[in-house]
Amino acid sequence: MTLRAAAGRIGGALLTILLASLVAFVILRILPGNPTRLILGPLASAQAIEHEKVALGLTKPLFEQYGTYLAAFVQGQWGFDYNSGVPVLQEVVARLPASLELGFYALLMAFVGAVLTAVMSVYFDWKVPDYLFRAGAYFSLGSPPFWVGLMALVVFAEYLHVLPGPTGRLAVGASPPPALTHFYTFDSLLSGQWGGLGDSLAHLLLPAATLGLASYGYLYRLLRNSLRGVVDEEYLVVCRSKGLTKWQALVRHALPNSLLPTVTAGGLLVAQLVAGSVLVETVFNWPGVGQLVVQSILVRDYAVVEAFVLLSAVAFVIVNLAVDGLYAVIDPRLRRPT
Repeated sequence: MTLRAAAGRIGGALLTILLASLVAFVILRILPGNPTRLILGPLASAQAIEHEKVALGLTKPLFEQYGTYLAAFVQGQWGFDYNSGVPVLQEVVARLPASLELGFYALLMAFVGAVLTAVMSVYFDWKVPDYLFRAGAYFSLGSPPFWVGLMALVVFAEYLHVLPGPTGRLAVGASPPPALTHFYTFDSLLSGQWGGLGDSLAHLLLPAATLGLASYGYLYRLLRNSLRGVVDEEYLVVCRSKGLTKWQALVRHALPNSLLPTVTAGGLLVAQLVAGSVLVETVFNWPGVGQLVVQSILVRDYAVVEAFVLLSAVAFVIVNLAVDGLYAVIDPRLRRPT
């Protein structure tokens, strides 16, 4: 990647972040409602409401409010979560590990599931297993995450009683493991608390599968099409002629050459996981940032929602820049200057 291309991508990334923050800033302020009521309560007088608006800077022109908001965000002053009475930064930092752990396992399940089913789908090309896997992928892409989550709770928690209900990251009354990585599964494993590991994995299974379902469908279709595009290449014919079975040729040679597009797709899935986590965390009572955002939207808490939107934009941009760099490392052709 040339210096000029890198500068162009960084400039585009900054522009994306600014546009995302501007859209969120404007939309939240044109919606009906009065955030000062959240601070002062429903019995506050009109004079007190007006005084609080002046104190919060809500009477200033929008462009001035936007400039103040960006400057404060860069300095780490994200305002207060008036619903809980603590700074937004502190609230986000406390809830972020839960969201990151959920997103990590959702992406892991989506990727592993897509690789396994895509290889089997091509192996059984145009046979019953292939049709079943393709139907499952279409279902995953067309099903709303909140509906899938509710149905999963009804089936596995309410009727079959094989998985826990929406009680958060652990069973009610259970103590979290020592905070080493703040991922309950990793912390339980590192501290040797096997019961806590099983409990945290059981609570992760349904929300992670629900969150990663759409990502699975996208990755499966992408990988299946890539595999089908190389199964007739000459090098695979040579591999088969040397005694490799069809499955061995697919796994050892076709799969590594078909995984490159999924690296780029990983950056696009970040936005999908962030958006889906808002509803999934609410359905499963998962104490992450997504649940915090839903609670803040209901009470018109500007600071929390704006911080979430801007953080999401930053995360999306950083991951895409990292994916571009990784793609160039994997494929030497992209490092050649044009």
